Amino acid sequence: MAGEKIFIGPKLRELRQQRELTQAELAKQLGVSASYVNLVEHNQRSASFKFLLTLTDKFGLDWHDLTNTDNGNLLADLRRLSADPAFGDTKPDVEELRSALDGSPSLVAGILNIYGAYASFGERLAEFSEAASVGDNTLSIEQGVHDFFRNNNNHFPELEKCAEQCYVQDIADRHEIYGALSAHLRDVLHVEIVHEENEALGRALCQYDAQTGRIKISDALDHTNKVFHLAHQIARIEFSDMLNDQLPKFFKSNEHAAERCLTELANYFAAAMIMPYDAFYAAAIKAHYDVDVLATRFSVSYEQVCHRLTTLQRPGKRGIPFFFLRIDRGGNVSKRFNATPIQLARYGGACPRLDIHYCFRVPGRILTQIVEMPDHSRYLTVNRTVDRPAVRYSTEDKRLAVSIGCPVEYAKETVYGLDLNPNSPRLVTPIGVNCRQCPRPDCEQRAHDPFHADLQLGSSG
Repeated sequence: MAGEKIFIGPKLRELRQQRELTQAELAKQLGVSASYVNLVEHNQRSASFKFLLTLTDKFGLDWHDLTNTDNGNLLADLRRLSADPAFGDTKPDVEELRSALDGSPSLVAGILNIYGAYASFGERLAEFSEAASVGDNTLSIEQGVHDFFRNNNNHFPELEKCAEQCYVQDIADRHEIYGALSAHLRDVLHVEIVHEENEALGRALCQYDAQTGRIKISDALDHTNKVFHLAHQIARIEFSDMLNDQLPKFFKSNEHAAERCLTELANYFAAAMIMPYDAFYAAAIKAHYDVDVLATRFSVSYEQVCHRLTTLQRPGKRGIPFFFLRIDRGGNVSKRFNATPIQLARYGGACPRLDIHYCFRVPGRILTQIVEMPDHSRYLTVNRTVDRPAVRYSTEDKRLAVSIGCPVEYAKETVYGLDLNPNSPRLVTPIGVNCRQCPRPDCEQRAHDPFHADLQLGSSG
């Protein structure tokens, strides 16, 4: 941070008001002058390194809570708004947007709410159109689950706390976790585990029958996925009340939506049990977020590590904010989580210029890519295929592709961005959310006109 100016005005003002302190009283506690506090609060002066250290120590704050304020996300939202073609030709610069945030935060919040309603209209129109074409409401349920996790920053402290207290944390040899989970199911929960041939379970890989007290688990699963499925079942059986307590009210009135959300919450708990927060966070920092290293360290799959990286959002011990995206060969988005400002595709396919699509041509190989959204925000993405269970010749080459990404300012903290220059135009790929929402008129891979305009047709050859 040497040489970098840090402005924390709104955050400092909010902190002081929450503690019912005057500027003079706060200044006295921090050993500075009241005029200095006044200047910092109004962003007329940057906060010194010493001031930040004193402030964080005095009030027990986390450095990221001050430097990564909500204004960062709001500024990204404003930049996205001003980049929209409907905004007009005159675009404000970053300093104008910062001034608006500092001077009229309530007005900015209202404008962003209106823009959010406008932007979501086109998305939901496409979403409902696609849902109507397949005759169900699955897409709206999936969007509701995604919004629920995003609104919670993909972090659930109660689930983390409970998972940390579970029995697998004391096991030194990660290969013994399956035995520990099996023993707990058998001896404590009185549930029998039955290994079944894949054909006997149909499309399912793991089934729990409460009537017989049996878990049937497919022989198509490898060791890491068997462990995860057992942890998932423990979450559903032993901690069902806690999972239900996490559900928002609007899910409880829809049985299918509630079940879908409970499944994801149980998956979250299972990951937290197998990859406990403190140990995983420390290992991620040490390994510079190398997914393969973490997968080996915790005896889990590549995809499971990617999921877990998006959840490292504990106040005081936050990891890099990541998004996660998974697609099939047809480009359909089948899963997504997001702890970053980037807007991910809500339906259908993701932007075809993402290297996640190219992964299928080089299975198992990691591809890194720096992408730029229409609002000029940039992200480092890490893309790779992951294999599905294959137990016979006809199910070979059953792959999906996953991508994780973070804002480029975190790139150097990862093993994937150490040798990349995020400011090199040659390395940056302009992308959009998807064709329907992308304002770029000159994209050679556009499949549809955007919602906001009819593009001119080129001459036919």
